[in-house]
Amino acid sequence: MGEDKRQPKSKKRMGVFERYLTLWVALCIIAGTMIGSRAPGVAEALSRYTYAEISIPIAVLIWLMIFPMMLQIDFASVRRVGERRNGLVVTTVVNWLIKPFTMFGFAWLFFNVIFADLITPDLAQQYLAGAVLLGAAPCTAMVFVWSYLADGDPAYTLVQVAVNDLIMLVAFVPIVSLLLGIGGIPVPWDTMALSVVLFVVVPLVAGYFTRKRLIARKGLPWFESVFLPAFGPVTIIALLATLVTIFIFQGEIIVNNPLHILLIAIPLTIQTFFIFAIAYGWAWAWRIEHRVAAPAGFIGASNFFELAVAVAIALFGLTSGAALAAVVGVLVEVPLMLSLVWIAKRTHSAFRQRALATSTS
Repeated sequence: MGEDKRQPKSKKRMGVFERYLTLWVALCIIAGTMIGSRAPGVAEALSRYTYAEISIPIAVLIWLMIFPMMLQIDFASVRRVGERRNGLVVTTVVNWLIKPFTMFGFAWLFFNVIFADLITPDLAQQYLAGAVLLGAAPCTAMVFVWSYLADGDPAYTLVQVAVNDLIMLVAFVPIVSLLLGIGGIPVPWDTMALSVVLFVVVPLVAGYFTRKRLIARKGLPWFESVFLPAFGPVTIIALLATLVTIFIFQGEIIVNNPLHILLIAIPLTIQTFFIFAIAYGWAWAWRIEHRVAAPAGFIGASNFFELAVAVAIALFGLTSGAALAAVVGVLVEVPLMLSLVWIAKRTHSAFRQRALATSTS
């Protein structure tokens, strides 16, 4: 009886966070932007704790977001992921044969044609470069949060992320070089490697040993009904704290470029929904289960913004248009991804009904 009472309480608390998550996100973005623009010394102080272009405070917060989700992974199920290869096909094809090129197409159309009278040709090319850097880097860390919120399969999400990380190691430079005509791009490999270690390997190993030890000591029912619910709010709180921190760093830039923020956000927004529609729609047409389809769509729709920002700064400079475009990717991603989480949850029943129809036919 004790476990039954505690479980609903935890679910109710998590429900309150989720129900008003969009509001919390908006407030955190506003708070971070205000702090960053009015008190630039805060960003300067935080920037001292950086290694390989990665902010250590943000890394810790992202780790806190991911670790509770790693606890939920039944690692024995990872070995069976090959039985559902269709999900890996969807995310691989969309992320590497479609997404970078549609990002280039939308960005080129808006910056060089539709917005030609509003920005200079040089600035248009820099914004295009920043957009391409975002499009060539599928999400590594935050996708675990979106998958968790949409009830995605955590084990399968882990495998999808791992596959994309491996491809990114060899495909990122050639794709960006092809689309932008830039040779010898100085990609910060230490940033990429450290990001994978911090945001995937470390929480994965910690989650594995924590789960294994606690189940051995307390049993699976206690672990699932008492321990896991206690971590429910940690992911959301860490997400909100991450947003405040990110926008403290970027607050001054955002306040000084309000119109250009909007111009950059338009093609990025269209690209996000377009890619999600392709991946999620393909998964539905291919009769892939919802717990696999949702994260497949999220990985393509979201971006590895840490890498994109780092490369934009390395190539074009901290105050460049490319760096600003990469920062706008961070600005629009969270609200857009929350809307896609909402869509995925609202369409869950369509996947379930189709699966039932298939099983009875």
